[in-house]
Amino acid sequence: MKFRYNKLKFLALLAGMSLFTQSCNDDFFDAQPDNLLNIESIFSNRSQTENYWGSLYNEIPDIWNQPYSFYYSAITDEIDASNWVDGTLNNFNSGAISSDNVPTPYVRIYRKIRQCGIFINNVDKCQELRDAENGETLIKQYKAEAKYLRAYYYWLMMKSFGPVVILPVNEEEAAGDNYQIPRSSWDECVAFIIKEMDEAAADMPDEHTDTQLGRIGKIVVEAVKSEITLFTASPLYNGNSDLANWRNPDGKQLISSTFDASKWQKAATAAKSAIDFAEKNGKSLFVKNGKDDFETAFLSTRNVYWEGYQTEGVWIRPSANRYQWETHAAPRAVTGTPYNGLALVQELVDDFRMANGQSIHQSSSYNENTYVQESTPYYVEGTNNMYVNREPRFYSSVTFNGSIIPGAAKAGMTRVEFYPSGNSGRNGAPRDWPKTGYTARKNIHPTYSLNPSVAVNRAAMLIRLSELYLNYAEALNEYQPNHPDITTYLNKVRNRAGLPNIATGLSQARMRQEIRLERRIELAFEGKRYFDVRRWKVADAEGYKQGGNFYGMDMTKGSSLSDPNFHKRVVAVRRAEWNDRFYFMPWHQMEIDRNKQLVQVPGY
Repeated sequence: MKFRYNKLKFLALLAGMSLFTQSCNDDFFDAQPDNLLNIESIFSNRSQTENYWGSLYNEIPDIWNQPYSFYYSAITDEIDASNWVDGTLNNFNSGAISSDNVPTPYVRIYRKIRQCGIFINNVDKCQELRDAENGETLIKQYKAEAKYLRAYYYWLMMKSFGPVVILPVNEEEAAGDNYQIPRSSWDECVAFIIKEMDEAAADMPDEHTDTQLGRIGKIVVEAVKSEITLFTASPLYNGNSDLANWRNPDGKQLISSTFDASKWQKAATAAKSAIDFAEKNGKSLFVKNGKDDFETAFLSTRNVYWEGYQTEGVWIRPSANRYQWETHAAPRAVTGTPYNGLALVQELVDDFRMANGQSIHQSSSYNENTYVQESTPYYVEGTNNMYVNREPRFYSSVTFNGSIIPGAAKAGMTRVEFYPSGNSGRNGAPRDWPKTGYTARKNIHPTYSLNPSVAVNRAAMLIRLSELYLNYAEALNEYQPNHPDITTYLNKVRNRAGLPNIATGLSQARMRQEIRLERRIELAFEGKRYFDVRRWKVADAEGYKQGGNFYGMDMTKGSSLSDPNFHKRVVAVRRAEWNDRFYFMPWHQMEIDRNKQLVQVPGY
C-alpha cells in the first residue's frame, strides 16, 4: 500500500523543533510527507515515522482562516462576506445547498482516520524509535495522540453531518471491500469516541507546553469531552421528535426522540472536570491591566489572542492563518489597504451591552440620533452616540464608523469612515467594503499592516477557559437551576469583560437567555455560533435567526462622519429563509449511491 505526500516542513517534536515560536513553524497542521513510500519503509526510520505522526494533526481546523477555508461565521448571524462570495458560501446563504453541491471534507477526514489507524498498528515496528532515549515512552504517547485524533475526527464530522459511519478500528484489515456500512446512532458515536479518548488519555501527560505546544494532552481531552457532552445534552440531539423517523434501513433510530435529563448532568460534570483540570494545570482567564477597570477589560479581551493564549488557551493550535483574517477584516484605513469586508450584521452589534450591563433596549442613555462631542481612545468626536458607552468587548470586537483605526493607520488618518466617500467606504472599491457598515475587529493586532507587512504570529485557541466556564453554567442551569455555581462561573466571564455581576433570582428561562447571549458575545467569530444555534434548535427563533434579512447602516448614503443619512438601519444582507434541513449538512449524493446503507439527512 502506498501513499502520496506533500512537502513535510514539520519534523519530530521531540527531535527538538518547536511547534510554535515567534519564527513560527506554521506548517505543523499542514504537514504531509512528499514522496511515495510504502508502509514498511515509512516505519523503518524514526524521522519518517515521526513525520507521518506529525501529519496526523493536519485536519484540525484553523478557525482564523476566514472567510474561505473556515466559513462558519459567514453563514451565521455574525458576519457577511458576500462581496467575495464563492460557490460554497453562496449555496449555503441562498438555500441552494444540496446533496449534489455540498462540500465533502469527510473524504479527507476519513482518510486521516485511516492513517491514524495505520500509525497505531505500525509505529511499534520502528526499531530506531524504540532504541531512542525514552523511545518506548515516545511510542506510547504518539499512539495515544493518534488514537485521540482518530476519535476527534469522527467528532469533527458529527458536528456538521450528524451521526456518522464508524469504521472498524483496524479498518485496513477488517473492512476489506465491504463499504456498505450504516451510520451509528448519535449516542453510539458519542460512546465510541469518548471511550477512545479516555483510553488515549491514560497514556498522555497532563499538558504539553513550550516547544511541545499544540500536542494533545489530557487537558485537551477533558475540554473536548465537555463539548461533546454539551452537544449531546442539547435539544437537537436530546429528545428531538422532529427527527424520529431518521432511521437506518434496519429501523435503527439515529437521534433519540426521548429527552434524557441525565445528559445535562453528564455535561455539567464533564465541564466542571475540564475546568478543574485546566485550573490545576495553571490556566486562568487572561487579564491585562490598564489605567482603569474599563481599559483593563478592553485590553484583556483584545490582547488575549496574542498575549494570553498560554494563560487561557486550553486547546491550542500552534499555527493559524491570522493573515487571512486580519487582511479581510481590517478596514482600508490601515496601511497597505486591506480588504475591509468581513461585515458584522447589525443584529450582533446590537447584542453587545452597554457598559453597565444593560441592553441597548433597557438603557435610557442609548441614542441613535445624536453625536458625541469628545474623542476617547475608542472613537473620535462626531461619532454617533449609538456606539458610545458600550461594554469593553464592543470596542475590542467591532469596527464602526468613527472608531479608532485598528492596526497601523495610514498617514494622516485617525478614524474609520464607512460612509460612501470615507476612507473605508464603497466609493472606488468594487468589492472591498462591508455591506453592513461594520467590520470585525477581534484578533487584529494594533501593529498590523498589510504593506509593508507587519504581523505578529500567534497561536489559535480552539477552546478557551472562558468557554468551559460557559459550558458549565449552561449545563448546570439546565440540570440544576439556581445552583450557585451558575452565576459564579457566568460572572467570571462577565467580570473579566468589565460587566457587573448578573442579577440574582433569575428564572431558568431568563438565565438560559443570559448564558446564550454571553456565548454569542464572548465567543464571536471563533467558530461556535454556527453550532450553538443548531444544537439549541433555535435557528428560526427571534434573536437567533439564521436566514432572512439582516440589517446594517446605509452604505449608500451620507457624506460625513456625523451624517444621519448613513446612520439608518436598512436591510443590508438577504439570505434564504431558514429550513430545518439546514440543521445538518447532507452527505454528497455520490456517497449515498455508493453506500446503500447510508441514509440521507431528512429534507435532502
